[in-house]
Amino acid sequence: MGSISAVVAAAVAFVGSHFLLSHPLRGPVVRMVGERGFQIVYSLVAFVTLGWMVTAYLRAPLTAPLWDVGNGIWVIVTVVMLIAAILLLGSLIRNPAMPTGGQPAALPERASGVFAVTRHPMMWAFALWGLCHIAVFPVGKNIVVAAAITVLALGGAALQDRKKERLQSDFWREWESKTSYLPFAAILAGRARLGGFGLHALLGGLVVWLAATWAHIPLAGWAAGIWRWL
Repeated sequence: MGSISAVVAAAVAFVGSHFLLSHPLRGPVVRMVGERGFQIVYSLVAFVTLGWMVTAYLRAPLTAPLWDVGNGIWVIVTVVMLIAAILLLGSLIRNPAMPTGGQPAALPERASGVFAVTRHPMMWAFALWGLCHIAVFPVGKNIVVAAAITVLALGGAALQDRKKERLQSDFWREWESKTSYLPFAAILAGRARLGGFGLHALLGGLVVWLAATWAHIPLAGWAAGIWRWL
């Protein structure tokens, strides 16, 4: 039988190793084993710590929920998860944060679509996933794992900004001037305009949202999203 403490330890190892290898330890490791070797080390550590966290989660006892989850919470979470799916799918195309293997691409004159919402749509999609899963399944082991994903996503986004400010100073600072870390902050400040969402974001996000929420039925044994009311 596992324990919540084991889940906490695994979650700390998972998040901490990502931060350490992505930032302070990246340079030394690359100098020791090269860029390709670093990718192998990074992937191996990520795989091992993720496996540890999943195993610890499955072995930990199911504690009592910290609050009652009614239809009101489910409605909010269902809508937020659709937004998260749109952010995730929208982040896959024309994302300046993605590695290009060369010089960064030209920036648009004004951010649009998911990038008008936030400079880090993929990271915020994962963070919203974590917060939503805490809201609807408030048991100890799930709170730890979902909080770890949220911290990794939002902390990683902030550290990515600092890193790119150093490595791609003019390019990234120009992108920061057109966008925002916090969702909708650039729109409220007048630096971006809501709209311009592509079909890959809207239609792709809708399909992923429907499929992922339906998958809770065979995988978790209970309905999520709109499937709770169908």
